[in-house]
Amino acid sequence: MQIKIGTKIKELRKRDGRKQEDLANALGVTCQAVSRWEANGGYPDMETIPAIANYFNVSIDELFGYSKDREQKLKSVLAEAEKAINEQGDMTECVERLRAAAEEFPAEPKVYMYLGFALDLHGWKKHGARSYTKDGSDYAFEDTEYNSKNVYWQEALQAFEKSLTLDISAEDRDVIIQRMVLYYAKMGYFDKATALASNQNSVLMSREFLLSLANEGETRDKYQGEAIIDILNALKTVIVNSICTKISAFTKKEGVAVLTDLAHMYESVFSDGRLGVGHYHVCELYLHTAVYEARFGAGAEKAFEYFKKGFKHKKMYESIRCRGEYRYSAPLVSKVTFPSENFPSLAHDFWNGWMDVFTDELKAYIVSDIYFSECFEKRKII
Repeated sequence: MQIKIGTKIKELRKRDGRKQEDLANALGVTCQAVSRWEANGGYPDMETIPAIANYFNVSIDELFGYSKDREQKLKSVLAEAEKAINEQGDMTECVERLRAAAEEFPAEPKVYMYLGFALDLHGWKKHGARSYTKDGSDYAFEDTEYNSKNVYWQEALQAFEKSLTLDISAEDRDVIIQRMVLYYAKMGYFDKATALASNQNSVLMSREFLLSLANEGETRDKYQGEAIIDILNALKTVIVNSICTKISAFTKKEGVAVLTDLAHMYESVFSDGRLGVGHYHVCELYLHTAVYEARFGAGAEKAFEYFKKGFKHKKMYESIRCRGEYRYSAPLVSKVTFPSENFPSLAHDFWNGWMDVFTDELKAYIVSDIYFSECFEKRKII
């Protein structure tokens, strides 16, 4: 055990780029004591062990080299958390497990990332978010006074902030920053949201765009396809948010036209009907269109036509998600493959939210056809 802890102290010190003097000063011991520990010529006092673990942001077990069992436990915790987050059910137990895991694995960034995701969902279910409109204004505004009292989102931001201080992958970092910007803004921390967003790369300096320029032949074709998919999905998110937050956009036929034109662009790019993750996005485009058409456009009958298109894409999406490696086949994206397990999950109560915003007339059309019975049979209050 003495050998393990001395070796571990040296390993952690070098990992963090610290000198023996730095550790000695932090612990209030001499440099000679630290040197002796690392040379396996002595052993820290038991009272000093917690301080050493805290200094390196690791657990006492890890300091003593008990890593195999811990690695298995960490793997199990993360797998269970990922499953719960994907299912998007009651997150109470998941949040508690991840809080405990954060105490036990203080240097593991994925624990904090998953804790942030779980608290994000928990915040929606337990507190929700509000927005409002102002007389004479064309825009929807976040009710920041209400949203800022969402204690789960406050804790989620703290977890995300912590994860960014650790050794996290570039892909996870991107996802976390996107969530942080969103919730900073919803809670009224616009300066923080703007500062964080401003520190990121522009679209023209994104990984996806640059990789499409950096290669040739089949490799270039692959990266160009990936860029098309990612940029199209990002464009969809921006356009939907723009229309949803501007009254003159979602109350007039021009807003519906933009949504349907974007859906048609997806269907044109993926000309063989195999949209992959695009089925998820086109489903949302048509369902948003159905909402606005029913409320402000031609009425429920026309809206029902858009609803049926959204429903079809949802069913197609469910049929391909978590089915192994997905291979796109349309000409512009034919070199792209992607693990379908990483496609976004659909909430178990997916239809609840949509039924809350559909008009009674549109719901009457939907309930009259048994083919759409799933939209109502899973309906419940959470």
